[in-house]
Amino acid sequence: MHGLPKLTFQAGPYHYEIFREDMKNVYRISGEGNSLEAMLTWAFGTGRVGQSYLFRAPDDSYREAKVTYFSSIHNLGFTPARAFAHAKDIEEAMYRPVTKTEAGRCFACHATASMVGNEVEENGLFPGVTCEACHGPGARHVAAMAPTMLEGAPVTGPEYILNPASLEPLDSVDFCGACHVSSRDVALSGTKGIVNARSQPYRLELSKCWGAGDARLRCMSCHDPHQEVDPVAENYDHVCASCHMTGSGTRSATVHEKPCPVGTSGCVNCHMPKVFLPEIHSTFTDHKIRVSHAGEGYVE
Repeated sequence: MHGLPKLTFQAGPYHYEIFREDMKNVYRISGEGNSLEAMLTWAFGTGRVGQSYLFRAPDDSYREAKVTYFSSIHNLGFTPARAFAHAKDIEEAMYRPVTKTEAGRCFACHATASMVGNEVEENGLFPGVTCEACHGPGARHVAAMAPTMLEGAPVTGPEYILNPASLEPLDSVDFCGACHVSSRDVALSGTKGIVNARSQPYRLELSKCWGAGDARLRCMSCHDPHQEVDPVAENYDHVCASCHMTGSGTRSATVHEKPCPVGTSGCVNCHMPKVFLPEIHSTFTDHKIRVSHAGEGYVE
């Protein structure tokens, strides 16, 4: 969890606190003459943008805390989409019940090997996204590769793991969208507005140059899933140039060969503008590739 000694937040009559006590993470809410307390059991998110929390109810079901830690403000705020102007009681102000199905989706994207059948298996999971989260169970793969590793023998037969890099463009983007939000997820949820800027696969597929899918325009064209996201805009120029214009000023022989008349570096600064999401207290790169003009704002 975050490394701060104590976090607080005030919403109307309710005062929220998260702090460490006796090696436990305590979540407390006070207000209108009442006080409730729970031990947080799971934190979702590395804290680079924020962390949201789950805890257990007396019947062992999951509950989501109504407050989230945001790194940009170094403190708590309402969990995204959970803000309220008025709560009927302190329990409603403290948490939201989480179904088993929803909890399963949370763990599936924030942990590895978390599900046994349709149930979350907390004792056997690995916190965070490790190899098997994307490549699938690896035991048979290790056994198949053992002769190669020990004797230098050629690889023969199936490798028994999924290589996402081998997927077709649409399948590849939807594969990442399983956790980072796909077009189907947005359609089913009916989510509208600027909050969708953090749904990168969905926004990418809205790009004019996406068309019916382009093998050069997928998540892994710009991002190495084994590395942290590179924040330097210029480091993505070579990807843009591969479809539009080379560094020498000559055009690429592609259907997307029109060069930019404005600049030759930091392409994403203009064509994938950053937008600020108030409820997350952070800025996200909008992955809908387009010609963007100063002051234009978010484009649906």
